[in-house]
Order: sequence, then C-alpha cells, then structure tokens
Amino acid sequence: MLGTAAGALGLQVPESAAAAAEAAGPVGDRDWKRLAEALSPGATLYRPHGSVYQSLALPFNHRYAGIRPAGIVACATTRDVSAAVRWAREAGLPAVPRTGLGHNYAGYSTTTGLLLNMARMKSIVSTPMPGGARSRVYGPMKVVHDAGTLTVGAGVTNGDLHPLLEDHGMFVPTGRCPSVGVAGLVLGGGIGFSDKMFGLTCDRLVSTTVVLADGRAVKADKDSHPDLFWACRGGAGNNFGVNTSFTFQYEQFEGTVGFYQLRWNLDSVLPVVAAAQHIAQDTAGDRRFHLRLGIGTSGMTRTQIHANANVNAIGQFYGTVQELRAILDPLLKIGTAEERARNSASVRQVTPGEASVLLSATTPIDRFATKSAILDSSTLLTDQQVSAAAERLLDWPGSNNEDGAGFAMFALGGEINQVPPNATAFVHRNDLFVFAAETSWADYDLSSVADANLHWLKQFYADIFPDKSPEHAYQNFPDPTLKNWRQAYYGTNYPRLVNVKRKYDPTGFFNYPQAIDASRAQTARLPIR
Repeated sequence: MLGTAAGALGLQVPESAAAAAEAAGPVGDRDWKRLAEALSPGATLYRPHGSVYQSLALPFNHRYAGIRPAGIVACATTRDVSAAVRWAREAGLPAVPRTGLGHNYAGYSTTTGLLLNMARMKSIVSTPMPGGARSRVYGPMKVVHDAGTLTVGAGVTNGDLHPLLEDHGMFVPTGRCPSVGVAGLVLGGGIGFSDKMFGLTCDRLVSTTVVLADGRAVKADKDSHPDLFWACRGGAGNNFGVNTSFTFQYEQFEGTVGFYQLRWNLDSVLPVVAAAQHIAQDTAGDRRFHLRLGIGTSGMTRTQIHANANVNAIGQFYGTVQELRAILDPLLKIGTAEERARNSASVRQVTPGEASVLLSATTPIDRFATKSAILDSSTLLTDQQVSAAAERLLDWPGSNNEDGAGFAMFALGGEINQVPPNATAFVHRNDLFVFAAETSWADYDLSSVADANLHWLKQFYADIFPDKSPEHAYQNFPDPTLKNWRQAYYGTNYPRLVNVKRKYDPTGFFNYPQAIDASRAQTARLPIR
C-alpha cells in the first residue's frame, strides 16, 4: 500500500547471505556469464545499467528504491528459477523473488543480491471439473461451487484474472488491487471482497510448485509435502522457497450481485463506525455480505485536509438489493439529506465483472507506510478511539500524494472463520476485521514531509490503541517497526512454521528482517526513513 527518500534508506542484506558473500568474495563477469548461459531462451539477465534494469529494480513502494540488486533475472520457467537459486547460493548472494511490481509494504521484495522477477510467468490454465460440482442460487446469482481448477504462474496479478470473471464467469477470491501479484497475496492469506463467501485466497489453494533453497522444484499439496503446503497458506512469501505456480479451485458465476459505495463528511464518523461495526458483528456468519469501512483525507494545506476528510464504506452482497438495503439501513439513515440520497442511489445490482471494477483500488503509489491490527469482538473501536482517530486525521501533516492517509477496516467472518486456526498457517480465524492505518507521500516531497508523515502514523496508531495494541497483525501488511511480529503475524502457528523452515531451508538462505527463522535468532532490522 504505501513510502522515503532513497538516500536516507539503509540497505540490508540478510546475515547468512552477507556472511556467505564475504566468504565467497566478489562476483565476477565470468560468474554472471555462467548464470546467463544457464537460463532458458525466454529468460533474461539484467545488470545495473540500461533502462530495463532501472524499471525492474524499482519496487512499487518507492520508499525502498535505494535498495539496488546486483543482478535481475527475468524468469520464464521454473527451471530458470532453479538455476538462479543454485547460482546465487554458489555465488554467496541472496535470491529474492518479486511478482511484477513488488508491492511488499515493508520492502521485503528488494535485495542487494539477485532479484528474481517473475512477471514473465503469466500462464493461466483452467481445468473444468467433469461433473460433481454443486450449484446454489443466492438471490439473482447462481454459483457453481468448485467448478474446476485454475493454475496460474507466479507472475499473474489480480488484474490478469479479471477478464476470466468478466468473460467466462470464472472466479477465484483475490484482492482489490489489480497490479498486486497473486503469489504474494495467497502466501500471506489473501483478503478481498468475496473472502467471506468463498474463503481467503489461500483457502482456495489446491497445490503449489516451490523451488527450494537447494534448487530442487517440488509440488506441495495435501498429499505431497503437506507441511510445506500448510506453510504456504499464510506463512508469507520468501520464507520456504520460491513459488512458481499455484493451482486454485474456482467458482462459476451467472447473474448479478449487490453493490454499494457510501460516503459521509467526517462529522458523521461516530454513528457511521458504530453502525458499521454492529452490522459486521450481526452479519459475521452471513457469508454473502462484504464490507470495507474507512476514514481518510488528503491534501497539502489545513483547508484541503479538513475539506477532504471523510468516512466511507464499500462492499458487495450475494443476494437481492432489497436484502442489501435492509442490512445497510442503519447506515443509509445517517448523514445530510444529500448524503443519504447519494448513498441510497449507490446501492444497486451489477454483474460480478462490474463489481470487480467498482471495488478495485490501487494501493498507494510513490511512498507509503502502514500499521495493521486484527480486531475481534472484544477489541472493536469505541467512540473514544474513533474520536481520537478523527481528531488526529485532521492533524495529518499533508503531502503531495493524492492517496493521503487514514485507516481501513476489512470485515472478516463467513467462510474465513469456518477454518480452524491451525488448519493453515493463517491463524486469524476468529476475528471481525483486518485494520490498517496508513500514510503516504510523493517522490518529490521533502524529507521533512516523510519524517512528519511517519511520526504522524505512529501517533495515529497510538491514539487509536492508547493502552495496548491488539495482539495480532496481518502478515500481508508487514510493519518493519513491529517488535512482536512473530506472535502478531502467526500466533500459535509460529513454532510449526519454524519447524517447516528448518526442514526445507535449514541454512536460512531465504531471509529478510521478519522472515521465519530456523534458528529462532533475532534477525537484523531494515533501517528505514
């Protein structure tokens, strides 16, 4: 989602890789030539020169633009990945995978070693299930559940899957940002606007191909390497190997869904957040209803920041508009006459393809930072917390980034909470919201603006949770300042993840500041601005 000046950004190489590099000595041109010769005709090695290298080296969050890889392999096949991993080990360099733009919030898809760009691995293959699939009608929507499987390469993004939904009615629950890679999404869990109905992205995973630290490629599923398969469903990327393909169960859609997009002036923040949280609790078991609630603002001046401050809600519903209006009724009664009329008009029936477009949003551009939490029924926001958040929002220091700042709350429940916490590595199974506080600034903003935004985010989060931060956080919204990340991201599943790490990557070749650690030792932190 969100970014600082590259010159002030400290560079970090995982300890094990740094030690290996020191022992191996510098990597010469002959070594790089050997790597290039080991690749398939569809792959390319890029060194630090030329426009292609520059574009591939730049991560989506420009906050980490100063971390430059020694080389980039644009991989075309699983064998390319295997060859690159083996070469990197021998050369004493870390190897880090990146799906396309590299959206990792904390910059963990950057490296000073070998960057494996997976964007060319774009294959999408569907296999319909020959009979036996069950269908069900939800109001004006007919769903054929588990209609078949979809195998995608590691370079496929959410946006690449959209035409399947629009043109063929085929659907896998994914995130709302079109440019986010499916690989990173599924490995950390995968929330979206259909997760209550069909489960998290990781819950739809049937199998995955993984290149291990020794260069071997293995297929992990419930029967083969089941422990690795378990870890790949929520254990986060770049921990156990490089995933090169994923096979998901897909649904077949026919009909329409309910859609809504509501917005109010910040003056209504208390009744809106209270009503939305009550609705989320009341519908926690209703898999058909999906909700994202948020507050936000943008601008450079005090006047702009106050004028743009708002509270909003967006989502979809697998049922009739009449049923959806009944659920939303407490929210539709809030606000000015103009707001009530606009919000009521936004509730309508659309095709699933149209809903996908209407619900999509790009994670913040340029530079951003975020802090997350997982909220359950005992940690929902009180009026006092919401008031503190609104007050601090109006005190945002501003920036030239139109994405601005605020918080978002993504409702959980439904099928997500039907899965036991230990059934997959994703442990957050008895909760109501994924909460994310964020701030953003532009590439050309002064360093003082970056400093002010980061200080504001810390205060914003502390004002909302003044006594004690929630116990858990979302691993796909990594926060490099989070001290208790092991417990926060993985809870009681962390010891089991350590065991998987020890089995498949005992030397810790795949490493970063918040990586699963085979030795349980503290890893170095990435100095950030």
